[in-house]
Amino acid sequence: MQKFRMRRGTNARPMKPVPEAARGGALGRIGERHAQQAVEQVLDPRLAIPTLEILNQEIIECRRCPRLVAYREQVALMRKRAFRDWEYWGRPVPGFGDPKARLYIIGLAPAAHGGNRTGRLFTGDKSGDFLFRALYRAGFANQATSVRRGDGLKLCDAYIGASLRCAPPANKPLPSELANCRPFFERELTLLRPKVVLALGGIAMRAYLGMLRDGEFIKGFAAYKFAHNEWYEFPAPLPRLFLSYHPSQQNTFTRKLTPAMLNQVLRGIKKYIAAA
Repeated sequence: MQKFRMRRGTNARPMKPVPEAARGGALGRIGERHAQQAVEQVLDPRLAIPTLEILNQEIIECRRCPRLVAYREQVALMRKRAFRDWEYWGRPVPGFGDPKARLYIIGLAPAAHGGNRTGRLFTGDKSGDFLFRALYRAGFANQATSVRRGDGLKLCDAYIGASLRCAPPANKPLPSELANCRPFFERELTLLRPKVVLALGGIAMRAYLGMLRDGEFIKGFAAYKFAHNEWYEFPAPLPRLFLSYHPSQQNTFTRKLTPAMLNQVLRGIKKYIAAA
């Protein structure tokens, strides 16, 4: 039987062999029920729209978490003084980017007055400003700014999702809320089939690893420590996982994450994709 190995940086450790049936699909057993649903939607001539659009509409209409629904709508109603002339989005925020992306970026959640206001992840806040400048420098975006939907921003070979699609109170989601949202990024990954997943922060990393654990690709989280510019490799067809600190204001203002540090991660991703 073939022995699969996982690499963490330059250190290799044994990894559980993947069942034969799991190796054939885009993400094996992970999200296979969602993949089947997506296939049925594509084959149905009455649903002649891209599957990512179908998924995004489901995300926008979601009301599974009463606490998040109440908070996002309250923020949209009360607004922030600086944005009192805006009509807030106030709904779950779908993913966006290149439908042929080889890089999938997973963040934490929309900001209350960022994505919850503009309707696009990492848009209209300082975190997004930091992230898109880096993506532009690395060639993953056509411009360095992200102000609102329809501002001309396009991602190139990259797609952005999130662990949670609604802004959480105090930026702290509950485990049950993350569990409710997980099928959304599972289905994005199944549809996109990226070569790389970039997790921004520890919560995003654990959300992704939780999917692998439940799909029986890994036993648990113990072997996977969060560290900036770290990466983990898994058996095919799973993408390589890269890690970065989240570009939150807390991290960027304190210089825990600098532009040079994020640039380094993205250069490593570009190099890996080019060689894949």
